[in-house]
Amino acid sequence: MLLNWTVMILYNYFSAMFVGPGYVPLGWTPEKSQDCMYLQYCKVCQSYKAPRSHHCRKCNRCVMKMDHHCPWINNCCGYQNHASFTLFLFLAPLGCIHASFIFIMTMYTQLYNRISFGWSSVKIDMSAAKRDPRPIIPFGLSAFAASLFALGLALGTTIAVGMLFIIQMKVILTNKTSIESWIEEKAKDRIQYYQTGETFIFPYDMGSKWKNFREVFTWSGIPEGDGLDWPVRDGCHQYSLTIEQLKQKADKRVRSVRYRAIEDYSGVCCPVTKGVKTFFTTPCTEEPRIALSKGDLILATRGLKHWMYGEKILISAADGGIRERGWFPRKCVEKCQYDSETDQPVDGEKKSK
Repeated sequence: MLLNWTVMILYNYFSAMFVGPGYVPLGWTPEKSQDCMYLQYCKVCQSYKAPRSHHCRKCNRCVMKMDHHCPWINNCCGYQNHASFTLFLFLAPLGCIHASFIFIMTMYTQLYNRISFGWSSVKIDMSAAKRDPRPIIPFGLSAFAASLFALGLALGTTIAVGMLFIIQMKVILTNKTSIESWIEEKAKDRIQYYQTGETFIFPYDMGSKWKNFREVFTWSGIPEGDGLDWPVRDGCHQYSLTIEQLKQKADKRVRSVRYRAIEDYSGVCCPVTKGVKTFFTTPCTEEPRIALSKGDLILATRGLKHWMYGEKILISAADGGIRERGWFPRKCVEKCQYDSETDQPVDGEKKSK
């Protein structure tokens, strides 16, 4: 059984790693040219982003049905390897539970013959087992310590990976990805913020958990479709999600606030010279930091108490310039007198996400 768990776990692990998520072809455009107005354009890949695809900074490609970039497989989890990745998350805790059972029973049976109880003490003799014949495999102090350590690893893996499996199954049963769940939450926030009265319906939920499950898991192991076109529920548009993304992108520009750098920042993860609170509250995320020089202009879109996230304007955005995105300490910048997008005075703090 242990060999069986090992083979299945490693098979799905390496499948998720080497098969990959599937990438949008470079230079891809929709069949109908008028559909381009519903899609975002990726300057890196020189192509339009297909529905449900997102650009990964680590892979440097647009990933089909991207869920997240996983450092443990050194690849993205997406259209082609979502099933293999989820099966790995399912099988790893099962194998660890089996191993934990073996470790517990081993320590119990070995210690049972070595423990002697007194009126006021308990003695454990690890020199030899009190039985005849002697065990084939000696169980000394080092073996006990190794078994206890391995038991801790097995239980820790069961809890950690098991929680990841539950999270993945929640999004799979609604036919979403982690990114799409976040997009749906931001859609609700945008509608509530502007009081538009509209209702956002996620277009790829088939209305049945079994149908949603079958969108990822198939008997052949090959996901259905081509990763570019997706079936949608009744009453929804093929580009309903991408249209919502464009609305959120426009809303992000409206809500952004222009700041000017008043201190230099090298871009290190935990800056020592920017204060103790800034050092210990650095964002726990893979998103990059951006170096700042005094006088740089930044469009801040969201922030924490001591950190902010935004885009550094290298060249005027009106000229099609390039921007660097990342986190920077809040104390290194001050708010400009005029808003970046509307060139109007800023009245109080704008709402930022």
